[in-house]
Amino acid sequence: MRTQSNPFIISGYEGAHYFCDRAEETAQLEREIANGNNVALVATRRMGKSGLIQHYFALPQIREQYYTFFIDIYDTQSLRELVQKLSREILMRLKPYGTRALQRFWETMRSLQPGITFSPMGEPSFNVQIGDIRESEATLEEIFQYLETADKPCIVAIDEFQQISTFPEKNIEAKLRTYVQHSHNAQFIFSGSQRHTMSAMFMNASRPFYQSVSIMHLDAIDMNTYDAFAKSLFSERNRTLAHGVTEAVYAISRGVTWYTQKLFNTLFANTAENESCEPNHVNDALNYVLKTQSYNYEEMLFRLPEKQKMVLIALAKNGATKAITSSAFVNQYKLQSASSVQSAIRGLLEKDFVTLEQGVYSVYDIFMTYWIQSHY
Repeated sequence: MRTQSNPFIISGYEGAHYFCDRAEETAQLEREIANGNNVALVATRRMGKSGLIQHYFALPQIREQYYTFFIDIYDTQSLRELVQKLSREILMRLKPYGTRALQRFWETMRSLQPGITFSPMGEPSFNVQIGDIRESEATLEEIFQYLETADKPCIVAIDEFQQISTFPEKNIEAKLRTYVQHSHNAQFIFSGSQRHTMSAMFMNASRPFYQSVSIMHLDAIDMNTYDAFAKSLFSERNRTLAHGVTEAVYAISRGVTWYTQKLFNTLFANTAENESCEPNHVNDALNYVLKTQSYNYEEMLFRLPEKQKMVLIALAKNGATKAITSSAFVNQYKLQSASSVQSAIRGLLEKDFVTLEQGVYSVYDIFMTYWIQSHY
């Protein structure tokens, strides 16, 4: 285990020592996969879905028994892009297993063979560009053929899986569901952050993936558990975390993992050896983070159409809101009309500025909420 200069990791996975809890969720994932079940993992963005999956994949028994593949398709816009990402991930993950494992994949991927080359030392290179994938459905079929014939069982995790519902290709859900249904050597974890879309995909009887998975919901880490974790990391670096700091951080971050980690990352950076981090330092940490993000937030608001900007500001000031088109909300924030709010909110949802969960709208970026409140 390499020692991190700042033990509060805000990007990637650096090992179990820097990963807080999720013991129950990890055990549940392991149990579901061991019993042949595919899983839909649903949670608010930045709650720690990808970290949980990577933590599960890092378990010694999982590394030994399975080939594990993880892709994030949040920024993909087509099946072709998904196919390219998954092909690259499989090749790169097989690399440590040597030529024999790579050769099996290369022989199966007939449509991509010209773009996969090997050095004289057997090192693979993936030079497949989006335009090189002529028949994305044929290449997808080859990927599933490989998964079926791999010399170890496989686990494939696809993060932000709801994105496939936006792909231009027709019947993509049905095609993927058919491949998944007939996979005997591979199991799948479909994680997503848009709860209403994920629910529609997996719980609507008219959709192909209906009742095809075990559904897991990821909630905030228990505050007392996180407090013990944070105090331990401070203590091992000869610093003290005072009582009440974690409670103050949770009040700001709402327990969402990334925002909690970011604040603690800043608090740790501001606490010298043999010093104590106190509750009154938390607002200083928040203000520092907001200052570093100020230019980005200004640019993001500047680029929004005026009606969307005004609704976003209103929502940040109001907090989580259900009746967003009510006369009370429209009048309080001097918005144009209920219909204009409805139109603006659609655009904000599409751009991921706003989330909709169980009929409640809120600004997706918690730090942006505080920045707007302090500037408008």
